[in-house]
Amino acid sequence: KYLLEDIITSDPEMIKIKSQIEKIAITDSNVLIYGETGTGKELVAQSIHNCSRRYNKKFISQNCGAIPSSLLEGLLFGTTRGSFTGAVDRPGLFEIVEGGTVFLDEINSLDVSLQVKLLKVLESKRVRRIGGDSEKKMNFRLVAATNEDPYKMLEEGKLKPDLFYRLAVGYIVIPRLVERGNDIEVLSNRFINYFNSQTN
Repeated sequence: KYLLEDIITSDPEMIKIKSQIEKIAITDSNVLIYGETGTGKELVAQSIHNCSRRYNKKFISQNCGAIPSSLLEGLLFGTTRGSFTGAVDRPGLFEIVEGGTVFLDEINSLDVSLQVKLLKVLESKRVRRIGGDSEKKMNFRLVAATNEDPYKMLEEGKLKPDLFYRLAVGYIVIPRLVERGNDIEVLSNRFINYFNSQTN
C-alpha cells in the first residue's frame, strides 16, 4: 500500500535513500534495511516492491520476532501432512508470494539453524516444505530488515556472515529519527492534514 511518494521528507539523507530505493528496485537483488524501530523500514520495503517490476505481484510481510522459531519455519517454508502432530499440507510464504516480494522484519530474531535454512533457499531459489521429499523452484525477491546493527551482530556471532552478504546486496541504512530534525515540520503538517480529513 505504500509508494515512494509516501516517504515524506525534506531531510537530505532520506532524499538520498529515496534515490537509492529507485536504483535498487529495478534490480532483482535481495535487500537488507537497517534502522531503529519506528524509522519506516516497512515503508522502504514496500516502496522497493512497488518501484520494481514485481509491483503487480504479491508483497507479504512477516515479523520474525512475533512468533517462535518452531512456528516461523513452517510459516516460511511450508509443511507436509504428517510431518508432525497436526501438520497439514500448507504452502509457505515463499510459495504463496510466487513472483512477488517477501519482507522479513526483525531478521535479527532468527536463530542460527533457521538462518542456515534461509541461506540455502536464497542460494538455490528452491524450497522444501517441512517433512517434504522434493523441492520446488521459486521466484521471489527477499527484502529483510533489522533494528540491530548488522555489523555488530556479525561481531557477536548473532548473524551468519554468508547470510549477511547474501541479503545485503542492496543495503539501506535509515537515519535515526533524532537525526531528522528537518522533518519535524513537514511530518507534523502531514499528520495534521491527515487526521483533520479523517475526523472532519
